[in-house]
Amino acid sequence: MAKIKYDAVVQAVHYKPGGQVDWVRTFQRRGPIFSDYVVLDREALVEELKAGKKYKVGEREAQMGGTFDVSESLSLIQDGDNDILVTGETISERDHLDGVPII
Repeated sequence: MAKIKYDAVVQAVHYKPGGQVDWVRTFQRRGPIFSDYVVLDREALVEELKAGKKYKVGEREAQMGGTFDVSESLSLIQDGDNDILVTGETISERDHLDGVPII
């Protein structure tokens, strides 16, 4: 079995009316297993990314427990005093999590 090289999987996102991420629903790795879903607000997610945690976009595979179908990585872009959350190599002036279902 291949070693998992990410710390959490983002499954869904909710945006504020201005387009900024309000919160995300994630599954976090706890050693060799993953948690049930955990809701993180924007500030907590930014702190996790600044601390070096690796987040991927994905979905849990049905009937497979801690197995996920992951795609792109979540990135934090710093534009002056602003932190911008994006997926992959996307360049944006506001938060843009492409491929993450919106709740």
